Amino acid sequence: MSVWGKILGGAAGFALGGPLGALIGAAAGHAVDKLRAPGREGEAEDATKGIAFTIAVIVLGAKMAKADGQVTRDEVAAFKEVFRIPPDELKNVGRLFNQARKDAGGFEPYAKQIGRMFRDNPAVLEELLDGLFHIARADGVVHEGELAYLEQIAAIFGFNAADWDRIRAGNMGPDQGDPFEILGMSRDASDDEIKAAYRRLVRANHPDRLIAQGMPAEFVELANEKLATINVAYDRVRELRGIN
Repeated sequence: MSVWGKILGGAAGFALGGPLGALIGAAAGHAVDKLRAPGREGEAEDATKGIAFTIAVIVLGAKMAKADGQVTRDEVAAFKEVFRIPPDELKNVGRLFNQARKDAGGFEPYAKQIGRMFRDNPAVLEELLDGLFHIARADGVVHEGELAYLEQIAAIFGFNAADWDRIRAGNMGPDQGDPFEILGMSRDASDDEIKAAYRRLVRANHPDRLIAQGMPAEFVELANEKLATINVAYDRVRELRGIN
């Protein structure tokens, strides 16, 4: 079953608990029991993480829609592009998005819950932020309110100021962001330090590794885009430095 069937089948609220689960509601206890059948505990944990990741992007994306005051058609299209939502599930996902957008509560409880769930897998949390950036820049510009919102989420996820600068630079696009900043390095870093940083980022952001850590396979294109940005940044630094 795809991550969409698990979410929209009603199992998610029961499996997740907390503010994310409360937003969805708990309905299909039998589906959760099936996931938790003897000998399948690891599968249940993996499924819950995939569900949590996807719901978090929906909920935090909806909350971000308030940051610039309106939801544009471009943002809606980008939202669908990130998710690769099956046509027959668009209405249900839209209902959840609107429910989250209208919810009077703030975004912090949702961000804290997903941050705790993936505290040992920061690359997955970074991928979630990349998905939100993708939606934010769909109308051609990341508004100041959206940027401030994303920075707050990054802080809740445990990213420091240097991490945030690197994440933000990477989401400006490989041809616009500073290639050194995208790699998380200063311009006076040694060639060996830059090579090590590049290898570390490639390992951490490889799609197969991210999926193994809880990112749903439905988001693999977003992960490939991130890896491509890292590769382009490294190529630009190599050209500037003359690194073989």
